[in-house]
Amino acid sequence: MGENLDQLSKEIPAPSLVFDAEEMTPQTASVPGVQPQQQPQEVKLDDSILTDEEKGQVAVFADKIDIRNSSAVMQYGVGAQKKMADFSEKALDNVKTKDMGETGQMITSLVTELKSFDVSENEKGLMAFFKKGGNKLKAIQAKYSTVETNVNNIVDVLEKHQIQLMKDVDVLDRMYALNLGYFKELTMYILAGKEKLQKVRETELVELQQKAQASGKPEDAQAAKDLASLCDRFEKKLYDLELTRTISIQTAPQLRMVQSSDTLMAEKIQSTIVNTIPLWKSQMVIAIGVEHSTQAAKAEQEVTDMTNELLKKNADALKTATVESAKASERGIVDMETLKHTNETLISTLDEVMAIQKDGKEKRQAAEGELANMETQLKQKLLQAAQQ
Repeated sequence: MGENLDQLSKEIPAPSLVFDAEEMTPQTASVPGVQPQQQPQEVKLDDSILTDEEKGQVAVFADKIDIRNSSAVMQYGVGAQKKMADFSEKALDNVKTKDMGETGQMITSLVTELKSFDVSENEKGLMAFFKKGGNKLKAIQAKYSTVETNVNNIVDVLEKHQIQLMKDVDVLDRMYALNLGYFKELTMYILAGKEKLQKVRETELVELQQKAQASGKPEDAQAAKDLASLCDRFEKKLYDLELTRTISIQTAPQLRMVQSSDTLMAEKIQSTIVNTIPLWKSQMVIAIGVEHSTQAAKAEQEVTDMTNELLKKNADALKTATVESAKASERGIVDMETLKHTNETLISTLDEVMAIQKDGKEKRQAAEGELANMETQLKQKLLQAAQQ
């Protein structure tokens, strides 16, 4: 918020009424006689917002009003109107300079960064898996470091926005109280003016009209007409103050709407910082841990495969030597048990590989469905929040 608006709302003065009591002599003219005017019934202004003390001030001030003082009538309530006009202008400037879209863009950028991190890879075939596996962990760690840096930068900006939004909420509270003070002051001016106007019309104006009717003198008729005109002018002035008072009434809910918007955005930022970011980081730690376990299992599998390979090579070498010796000595047949063992081992190996591939494919498909479901739920929740 601007410094001027902040300074304006720091001190909320009590409503005060001022009237310039300098007397001015009305001009007279010769005019025909006048008839008493029938005044429309006025709508009573609600004074429930005023305290008993303020109502007492209205009654005392009403006696000080001089409808015949044209200069003072012209300036009646102008001070309160000007304060209300300045206040409305500063409030409007504050709303126009507030860029809530920037905060929304920062949150969108944060979501984009988080989505850009995907530990899954579309590997095809057993050879591709073993080829990429050696550098996969390094790639995950490097990608995580890049995204984490961008996320931390965005979080720093969001925290600054949150602090500014909370300051704005506090200032809007004071602005609301300030607007209420202006509203009460305008109400007091209007009530005092209406009370004085009614009194003048029911007493002084009636007396002058009766005097003009009785005397038939032009100067008496002019005096009655002049006072009636002054009453009409003062009534228009009070109507002008009522318009300003209506603006004050409309300003109150507008201030609360802006305040509510600031509060919701600050809460959204806080939820993002304390929930979304830690959750994302914990998931990344889990992903890296899973990759560590995968590599450990792979290393163990390679050792087992190497052991089996050595045993097979020794068995084959032994078999070859035995067969050759048998052929050389007795021309005997090849050992069928060795061939059977080799065939069973190959079939078992192929079955295990196919089972591993099938299980991996099913897990990836299930994970893809779960990720799609999570993304749909998140989009629905964001749409619901945007519609509220």
